[in-house]
Amino acid sequence: MSDHSEAPVAPVAPVEAFEPPYYVAVFTTVRTQDQSGYGETNARMEDLVKDVPGFLGMDHAQTPGGLGITVGYFRDADALTEWRSNAEHRAAQKRGQADWYQSYTLHVAKVERSHGFRRA
Repeated sequence: MSDHSEAPVAPVAPVEAFEPPYYVAVFTTVRTQDQSGYGETNARMEDLVKDVPGFLGMDHAQTPGGLGITVGYFRDADALTEWRSNAEHRAAQKRGQADWYQSYTLHVAKVERSHGFRRA
């Protein structure tokens, strides 16, 4: 059943399909109740990752029950390594483990096939 009392959300287009190969980092989370400072740090990480050469984009979804999925798209393994090694990103990861995440998984994969569709 749907709860129609929630405010409507503006439609968002997914990240476009890219010419393979490229890499994806799929970060799936369940957050804790205390999210103090999360919004600011998340916004900073979204700004920071855009400066990584080879960063292609990001999709994010959050369920009402608290499951979050973020998919980052990277042109090559070097771009993904640069992001993983970023000092601010590493600090945010530690804060996430200490405060914001009940659990998380990270899956990294090389994309071999990609296509998309957009209604005119």
